[in-house]
Amino acid sequence: MKKGVLLSLLMFVLTVAGYAQKSPVDETEMAIKGIPRKGQRVTIQLDSKRVDESWKKQLDTQFGSKVKADKGVYSMDGVVIEDISKTPIRVISKIDATPTGTSVWWSIDLGNAYLGKDATPVQWKSAEKYLKDFARMLYREDLAVQVAQAERSLLSSQDNHMAVIQKSDAIKKDIEKNKLKKAEIQQQLAQNAAELLQYNNLIDLNLKEQEAARTDIVNMRVALEAVKERMNKIE
Repeated sequence: MKKGVLLSLLMFVLTVAGYAQKSPVDETEMAIKGIPRKGQRVTIQLDSKRVDESWKKQLDTQFGSKVKADKGVYSMDGVVIEDISKTPIRVISKIDATPTGTSVWWSIDLGNAYLGKDATPVQWKSAEKYLKDFARMLYREDLAVQVAQAERSLLSSQDNHMAVIQKSDAIKKDIEKNKLKKAEIQQQLAQNAAELLQYNNLIDLNLKEQEAARTDIVNMRVALEAVKERMNKIE
């Protein structure tokens, strides 16, 4: 398995372990257009752009044209969030990037009171659940993406493993071809050595034939001279 795949899977495991932690909701005050407002905040360990887009999408899906955006601040008048209040409420919300992720903050005007941990405990619990459910939804979505990425990495690793095996098989076949070629070359070398020996023997035989031929020439010359001498002696 490649180092990059191992690293991706390790990061995935570490991320899953991080997501096992809870997403606590705390009561905090924030100044909106110079006016301090008390509200709820949940911190989500994800990219602020993604959280903002998901929060805006959720608000648009539930409240549509009632959502007004102004420099990162979302406000809604006369909306009904069944889990929090059966009567229309006013909501002001803001998304901020933090060193540990992204905070989703909102302040809720219930009409007869502002949402507060002590002042409106029932509504506080309902609003707290709303934010936690939103955080859990984003975590699940992010995990689903990472699971898909991990699965693709696993498939890629398996494909790479098969490619390595196929490469090994190809190398083994090349080795067998090399062995056959070596055997053929060795056979050719043996045949060449036998032919060389035969050629050397033929050379030795030829040298002997040349020597015999020279001897025949000498003998013929001697015989010719003897005949000539005899002819000269005829009276």
